[in-house]
Amino acid sequence: MESRQGLALHWKILIGLVIGAAAGLAANTLAPRVNGAPNPTVEWLAMNVADPIGQIFLRLIFMVVVPLVFAALVLGIAEIGDMRKLGRVGMRTLVMTLILSTCSVGIGLVLANTLRPGDRLSAEQKEQLSKSFKTDTDKALANVAKAKGLKDSLLDLIPRNPLQEMVGALDGSSPGGGMLAVMVFALFVGVAITLNPARCGPLVNVLEGMYDIAMTIIGMAMKLAPFGVAALMFKLSATLGFDIVKTLGWYVLAVVGGLAIHMFGVYSLVVVVFAKMSPRKFFGSISEAILTAFATSSSSATLPTSLRVTEENLGVKRETASFVLTVGSTANQNGTALYEGITVLFLAQLFGVALTGSQQLQVVLMSILAGVGTAGVPGGSLPLVAMVLQSVGVPPESIGVILGVDRLLDMCRTTLNVTGDILIATCVDRADT
Repeated sequence: MESRQGLALHWKILIGLVIGAAAGLAANTLAPRVNGAPNPTVEWLAMNVADPIGQIFLRLIFMVVVPLVFAALVLGIAEIGDMRKLGRVGMRTLVMTLILSTCSVGIGLVLANTLRPGDRLSAEQKEQLSKSFKTDTDKALANVAKAKGLKDSLLDLIPRNPLQEMVGALDGSSPGGGMLAVMVFALFVGVAITLNPARCGPLVNVLEGMYDIAMTIIGMAMKLAPFGVAALMFKLSATLGFDIVKTLGWYVLAVVGGLAIHMFGVYSLVVVVFAKMSPRKFFGSISEAILTAFATSSSSATLPTSLRVTEENLGVKRETASFVLTVGSTANQNGTALYEGITVLFLAQLFGVALTGSQQLQVVLMSILAGVGTAGVPGGSLPLVAMVLQSVGVPPESIGVILGVDRLLDMCRTTLNVTGDILIATCVDRADT
């Protein structure tokens, strides 16, 4: 599938998407349907050949969700803990990060509830989709109906037994808050490390090793992504036909629209009010970093460019830029938080799971926290999306529906992430002058 020089991974994934979708649509169109249902032979191929190939790829990602989330969040908070050395700079960075992340998820949820991209399929097609992903929709709806009240939901944020919550986080068997409780425990561990850094060095080394191992496994899984995406897209398009393609188009529109509103609306307002600068000058000064972020889909890979343009073009002090941008490359993922909010609601709509107000609030909280723990590399948000899906009763395997278009959305959300880092650095620096 590649020459000696090789194609970039995103091109391989795109090729897999096109091949899988084209083959599935051809099978859906040419093979005669039986009583309105997909052709039995096509359905057998989709469920017994394509689905296992896609599941191998997905399970490699799910395998490292819990250790990755725990290690990434603890390390992210430990890095933010360096704000004690920088006083007001660190606190302002943290406050602006939380405010902007909350705005981004809010925009995502409003768009998802307004456009409702996941409701473009008929009830019969949704039932077929649930069957293809081996999802018990009735059970999921029952879990939604039994959603806990606000008091119990808040209490469950603090786990009685973190290990028990970790064990049951991805299969829905945790006794309390599930993955959200694990994330809160990770926050406490990260804060505790910052309060006692001298004696916690060995633990930090272990967590860094755990994080590196998880990212290595994800890297291995992503090498299988072209085949996994081709298989998953064949399964979807072979059973649902052209309707699933149109539905994905609405989903992409919602995500890109939300990212554009946040970048050119919210960011422009913040630039004018807090940085005392025109949006045109701001975006023009950092255009090199924006293009690099879009091309690489990696906040980490864009960091050297971001540091240079922030210092040289915007005049931000070196110490401020270094702190804010370095921490922000992992802890300020506005675009990722917005993307995760829309994706969770889209897939819930697609599978017929109506989320209550408290569950949508849970999506907001988890998306903000997941933004802190998201790796600044291509595909780094996929395990966290699966985690949020599981927490609200949507099958984590359903991320297979959006994998084919994820690369484009990854490029767009990374652009927003990097722009947000530079924006915060600029505002914090102007506030100190």
